[in-house]
Amino acid sequence: MTMPDLMSVALGSNLDGGQPSSRHAKPLLVVGPSLGTSVTPLWAPAAEHLREEYDVVGWELPGHGRGTPVSEPFTVEELAEGVHRLADRIRAERGRPEESYLYAGVSVGGAVGLALALAHGDELRGLAVICTGAKIGTAESWIGRAELVEGSGTPTQIIHSAKTWFAPGFLDQQPVVGTELLHSLQEADRANYGLVCRALAVFDVRERLSEIDVPVLTIAGGHDPATPPESLQEIAEGVQSGRSTVYLDASHLAVAEVPDQAAADLTEFFGDLPENAASGAPAVSDLPDPSKTRDEVKADGMAVRRQVLSDEHVDRAVSATTSFTEPFQDLISRYAWGEIWTRPGLDRKTRSAITLTAMIALGHWSEFEMHVKAARRNDVSVAQIQEIILQSAIYCGVPAANTAFAHAQTVLRDLGEIS
Repeated sequence: MTMPDLMSVALGSNLDGGQPSSRHAKPLLVVGPSLGTSVTPLWAPAAEHLREEYDVVGWELPGHGRGTPVSEPFTVEELAEGVHRLADRIRAERGRPEESYLYAGVSVGGAVGLALALAHGDELRGLAVICTGAKIGTAESWIGRAELVEGSGTPTQIIHSAKTWFAPGFLDQQPVVGTELLHSLQEADRANYGLVCRALAVFDVRERLSEIDVPVLTIAGGHDPATPPESLQEIAEGVQSGRSTVYLDASHLAVAEVPDQAAADLTEFFGDLPENAASGAPAVSDLPDPSKTRDEVKADGMAVRRQVLSDEHVDRAVSATTSFTEPFQDLISRYAWGEIWTRPGLDRKTRSAITLTAMIALGHWSEFEMHVKAARRNDVSVAQIQEIILQSAIYCGVPAANTAFAHAQTVLRDLGEIS
């Protein structure tokens, strides 16, 4: 076994000639790839949204992208040591070797994050693990895949990966992103792909999750067959401080499928930490940024509005806007969505719970139904929606809760969530 010397890849603000001094003033965020991918096509879209807040640096798996191939076997834990050594080097270059850092990784990159938290939790400020597991798959399946790829090459994985990596319709909607990722798979070194498979075959930290005291955000894809939402929920519930979310319209490479939403959730999560990671500066302020223009606030609001209510709903509302209703649409986009829903003081699940209760209290049933759908998009479970309505029966009245149950049941049946 050996600790690979991993290749770092500059992302976000590093790509446009930004001065090191300005980058180094930002918290360091190290991001990791999924098996078969290069870190650039996987993370670059999200990094564009993260660049204002973080110095984003990725790392390559051996034999993937620009990663140097290796010949000796390695474990996930040894990959984690390689990542930590890379982080040490970056922190020394920044002139701040003692600073803590942030980490986010997808699939095997997420498994590496768990290993990092177990080995170097005192230097890791916050961790986001995306479409991964404390144990992924079975040893037999990984060894079988390793032997197939080592013998016949990574093109054998293209069809399977296209179905696993992306939610239905994504390749039609985003052919460039999908093609770049599949191309990185085709070009990955077969022997090193096999070595990663063999490392995953023996990776299992399920019994050690309770040792992780680093704050953890888990992100799951609703269509992901490889690491389904239950796999991420196991992590969130097993660590000492976990938070979870599910992207219902994404699959295994969620960070590439919905980069704006992933970046928003990462920024919110890392910003909520007691200290802004890697810099030791105070946490992101709960107050809106006073330097933002009216149009910038509205643009931020529209982005969150789409994430919470869905593109389909917002497009329908926008297309129905008339000169008479336009001032109201502008009002809610800027104030409701741009100044309230974007604040870091509450997570979106909590905001959904508050909104549902308010709609029940006021009897606004069409808005209530809309926000039941939004709550599911914000990872409020069906059981939690049930509890919210039960709680409202005490404080808003039994008749209101009775009506709320009827409306929620209709919506959840339409979504296929209940029978």
